Amino acid sequence: MTTTKRTMAPVDEQLAILMRGTDFGDEQTYRAMERELRAKLNEDRPLRVYCGYDPTSVDLTLGHTVTFRKLKQFQDFGHEITFLIGNFTGLIGDPTDKDKTRPMINAETLAANSVRYAEQAGRILDMSRAVVRHNADWLAPLTFEDVIRLCAKFTVAEFLKRESFAKRYSGGEPIYLSEFMYGLLQAYDAYELKTDVQVGGRDQLFNLMAGRKLQQEMGHPQQVVIMTPLLVGLDGHEKMSKSLGNYIAVDDAPNDMYGKAMSIPDEVMQNYFELLTDVTADDVQALLASVAAKELPPIEAKKRLALEITSTLYPRAEAEGAQVYFESTFQRRETPDEMQEYVLSGATERLTDVLVAASMAASNGEVRRLVTQGAVRVNGEATSDFAVELKAGDEVRVGRTRFLRLVAGN
Repeated sequence: MTTTKRTMAPVDEQLAILMRGTDFGDEQTYRAMERELRAKLNEDRPLRVYCGYDPTSVDLTLGHTVTFRKLKQFQDFGHEITFLIGNFTGLIGDPTDKDKTRPMINAETLAANSVRYAEQAGRILDMSRAVVRHNADWLAPLTFEDVIRLCAKFTVAEFLKRESFAKRYSGGEPIYLSEFMYGLLQAYDAYELKTDVQVGGRDQLFNLMAGRKLQQEMGHPQQVVIMTPLLVGLDGHEKMSKSLGNYIAVDDAPNDMYGKAMSIPDEVMQNYFELLTDVTADDVQALLASVAAKELPPIEAKKRLALEITSTLYPRAEAEGAQVYFESTFQRRETPDEMQEYVLSGATERLTDVLVAASMAASNGEVRRLVTQGAVRVNGEATSDFAVELKAGDEVRVGRTRFLRLVAGN
């Protein structure tokens, strides 16, 4: 009797990594997906794995990288990764966790954002070994008859069970048919791609399960769904979101990324370690146990966390440089000799205009929020005036680690 030599890594080894840090909401679903994934891995072939991203904003946050990292784990085991750009579903807008109708975005904006998404994903994924697809390629050509046949696979009751829809329905808020279509079209993505595994955030469970149902209805093997937890923001409570201002951007400079990571509440360190770093579960538990036993100050554990987060997106040397910068500017409260400079357009400029123009805030509204929170200091003193006039020689500090020196124009 002959035996066939395995070409992929041992199944148990893959399962231990791929199921780590997942969140299905209940133990029964977890066990079912683990069992199905084991069966697919036992086929000893590269699995077709994908995750979709609607390019509805320019920049990604570390919240997006949670699924990037899960895709990277599949990629490292030799599985086939598809990075799906939702340039058609993005026109509708994902209604998940939305208390009201989401405004539609035009195709031109989605196209421009798509380029940035793929670039930022390449900070974690090996894009040379990933397939980039756009779902407008197969969704746009669907005829009205195709859409009707697709709708016939699902019931209105199934959609109204969604928490966000149920809340709006009971409150008399409008729910548009286009929002129902989002889940249907995402399910069609899974069917079209013939996926073995789909990765998504915990809030995408309904959409991913819809993909399983459609695959079954169309006579295809059902995909395994891998759900990742939602990363909480810097406030430690709400989901990381640009609209809430509680985010770390993928493109933040190393000093900013490190400094923002240091601002998270102590109680969410484990969440960040598990979702954003490669530190082993045993090492994380040992580190946090030392903190709990008062053998290690929490700030030292958090410095390890900030270093690991920053080094996943930048070379280790740059991450270590960010740590040195943090220790000098925050722990020893030194003002750095070198800092970003802003050239004034006149004798003076308002604080709001300066911070937005210098990319230290996304909007005037964010400047107002930072000032209200006491996060902006001018020449070492906290300011309560977001319209204060600044002149050459003034130094502005935003948060803990971002500095700006104003210089006179020509």
